[in-house]
Amino acid sequence: MDEPVDIESLARLVKEERLRRGRLSLRAAAEQAEVPFNTLARVEKGDLPDLGNFRRIVHWLGLPPERFFAPPQVRAETTPDVIAHHLARDPNLTAAAADKIASLVRDLYTTLADNSESVRVHLRAAQTFRPPAARKLANLLESMQASLDAMPDDES
Repeated sequence: MDEPVDIESLARLVKEERLRRGRLSLRAAAEQAEVPFNTLARVEKGDLPDLGNFRRIVHWLGLPPERFFAPPQVRAETTPDVIAHHLARDPNLTAAAADKIASLVRDLYTTLADNSESVRVHLRAAQTFRPPAARKLANLLESMQASLDAMPDDES
């Protein structure tokens, strides 16, 4: 499934459900699903409905919406690789200059990166925390890390 939504499965399942429910016409199925007839007809032909109609169709099918979404892609690139990629496309740098900077970044990253196996938490919304909440969270995370560090290797 290359698309973020598996529309082919949705189209197939809508057709199958119409048959399962006694060979419902598209119009009757659309009425049951509470979507416009044209929308359901387009879905059966492989078109993606808008979010509201998608939700109603999936509900009519009795399936969870996430069933139709592709799993998130895991990025395999390392941070230095991403930086090197951007440097190589920088119009202000020659290829040789970009390579030199990328090499320096890789060396620095390898030297300075923390390769310990401690648990890390990234809070994208950390700036929205009030200072007391952030301190409490930091203390909690430090306590959890200390507990994990104190565990024998066979328990972790």
